[in-house]
Amino acid sequence: MSTERRQFIKQTALASAGVLFSQVSWSASSYKRIIGANDRVRVGVVGFSDRHKGSHMPCFMNHYKELNFDVVAVSDIWKQRREEGAAAWKEKLGHDVAAYRNNEEMYAKKAVDAVFIGTADFQHALHAIEAVKAGCDAYVEKPFAETMEDNRAALKVIKASDRIIQIGSQRRSGNNYHAANDFIKSGKFGPITMVELTWNVNQPGRWRRPALVAQLKESDVDWKRYLMNRPAEAFDPRKYLEYRLFWPYSSGLPGQWMSHQIDTVHWFTGLPHPRSVVANGGIYMWKDGRRNWDTLTAVFDYGPLNDPTTGFQVTFGSRMHNGDERPAEIYYSNGGELNLITNQVSPRGGLNKKFAEAMQMQANLLPEMSLSSTEVVVASANTGGDTLTSNHVRNWMESVRSRKAPHAPVEAGYSHSIANIMTTAAARTGQKATFDDKTQEVMVGGKIFTY
Repeated sequence: MSTERRQFIKQTALASAGVLFSQVSWSASSYKRIIGANDRVRVGVVGFSDRHKGSHMPCFMNHYKELNFDVVAVSDIWKQRREEGAAAWKEKLGHDVAAYRNNEEMYAKKAVDAVFIGTADFQHALHAIEAVKAGCDAYVEKPFAETMEDNRAALKVIKASDRIIQIGSQRRSGNNYHAANDFIKSGKFGPITMVELTWNVNQPGRWRRPALVAQLKESDVDWKRYLMNRPAEAFDPRKYLEYRLFWPYSSGLPGQWMSHQIDTVHWFTGLPHPRSVVANGGIYMWKDGRRNWDTLTAVFDYGPLNDPTTGFQVTFGSRMHNGDERPAEIYYSNGGELNLITNQVSPRGGLNKKFAEAMQMQANLLPEMSLSSTEVVVASANTGGDTLTSNHVRNWMESVRSRKAPHAPVEAGYSHSIANIMTTAAARTGQKATFDDKTQEVMVGGKIFTY
């Protein structure tokens, strides 16, 4: 390690302690004043997926010059995507980008300092472990983990390291969500009594890749490496490219959509997971061989574990056969609602004077107000440079520089994964799922839930 590099690490450590910097966002001129700030951060791509090329790539391009980052490598176990990824990044950046057959090959070359992880849902936590063990920071897509075994393993490795891990829960980089968090935590909203979460679409092709499936040949992909720690199955291009439809490669609706919305519940309340979950649904419309449901309703009980008399209910509903993809998040209190569709706080539904006086009580009505610096929530999975994801990628890049904690640290991913796994357990068994805090296991009927 050079003297310059040592000094840079020392300076950034001071920065993370608040000695050098007080602002969350740095300017280009700020970087130039730091010894070692001219060191370029070399980024690798773990999985040149639709999510990566549709979202990570344009968001990275918004900030890479200012923050002195560069993409230098693409790792993908499918030959076609590996070559496509290297070519796409070369076109964007104007220089050659190395293509690696797998992560081990890339990490063995000491080629990268940080990575984007945008692989199949069940692989995220496992690929995060590989990255951290290779000494890399990582932007890790959600859902973080689909089993508690993977969830615990990744948390342990990451917490024992000094790596910067940003979970892809981009709501945590939205100004409207920060305003909502501040308002609820100020006490002005009052105790949360219920939260309604919905995410509906009408897209028979959502998560389907028929044209691409026809192009995938077993000889061009490392199927065994793809399966990782999942049960052995014969090669199936649908399970590789349409994995969101097939458990245990993905939980589908909980992991893809609920993980975003349930994360705000944990963030706004400080509660790490539900006390219990029940769920119902089925494959009611799109009977195309999928294993995961196209319709789901889950009901959560949240509150202090040591006080079952205090808490609130959360509902999540999702259907894939009717809807316009306007994800809704509405928080209710006795005084009204906080609506993250409209970004408004209002007295709607609050305890009015008529009903309060009938019980010799005081009316309880929230004021009408807008959440400051509001932003439209863009729901589509591959929205290009949408504001939330662009902010989130930038926050990760800044954190890699400063060594400050990012907006969505590993604990956020660990918590949303507990809620997701509890939902999967309830859905697949038809029983109430709970969580054992001592063993950190999801329980159903007194037994540990496994796939």
